[in-house]
Amino acid sequence: MTLHCAPVSSEWPNKRASLFDEITVLVLTYDEAPNIRGTLDRLFWAHRVIVVDSFSLDETCDIARKYENVKVLQRRFDNHADQWNYGLDQVDSEWVLSLDADYQITDYFVDEIRTLIPPKAVNAYFARFEYCIEGRSLRATLYPPRAVLFRKSICRYEQEGHTQILRIDGEHGWLQSAIYHDDKKSLNHWLRAQYRYALLEARHLLTASSSELKLADRVRRLMLPAPFLVFFYTLFVKGLILDGWPGWYYVFQRTLAEILLSLRLIETKFKTRTPAH
Repeated sequence: MTLHCAPVSSEWPNKRASLFDEITVLVLTYDEAPNIRGTLDRLFWAHRVIVVDSFSLDETCDIARKYENVKVLQRRFDNHADQWNYGLDQVDSEWVLSLDADYQITDYFVDEIRTLIPPKAVNAYFARFEYCIEGRSLRATLYPPRAVLFRKSICRYEQEGHTQILRIDGEHGWLQSAIYHDDKKSLNHWLRAQYRYALLEARHLLTASSSELKLADRVRRLMLPAPFLVFFYTLFVKGLILDGWPGWYYVFQRTLAEILLSLRLIETKFKTRTPAH
């Protein structure tokens, strides 16, 4: 995989000749110092990159401000959807490429959007991901495809559980080039995040009706099956047992995430059934 790390111009043209020149890249950050440089290095081609930071306590903002095509804004975090939508409100172009701070795009991805001519009816494009552990790409992942390239005037984020979904009015397409997901933050950071995510996800699962939930979420709401199913599905069905220790690491991460969610659900059941004294 070849990835360019070239310098960029600090000038943002007012007139742009193609979709490629009209894209604003939007990135959310919070304590992403281990990741943000790898992401921004690969955005040398973008005329404008907006980083919305949730008042990081590390060097994230200092690193981002060193890039001439990057504008750093800060906003107190309340939820992912509002944070993304705040970023969208700062964008003055029609098309937005939204990226997490641990995403890395390739030359193939850039070349694809450089030649992309969206039909009028298509308002968003989904991308698939290759998940990496310590820089090694896994053969499979549970990480879902995501709408990353879309028309700002048509699409808006909504909160769902611990994360956000993009509501798309109209048709969508698919990008052929994958995005690499390579989170270099510590295990401690991951664990802290999972504690928060499990709480938000539990609330979502317990308040939504069965008809609103996908099959996987209905299984999660049963509490007991999900951790066992995720362990065997990722290890054997997805074949991560063949990826050595990175594969095992990912399997244990996903299994632990499901265990934490099950514990949150059980805890909530106890609290609602135990009478107050």
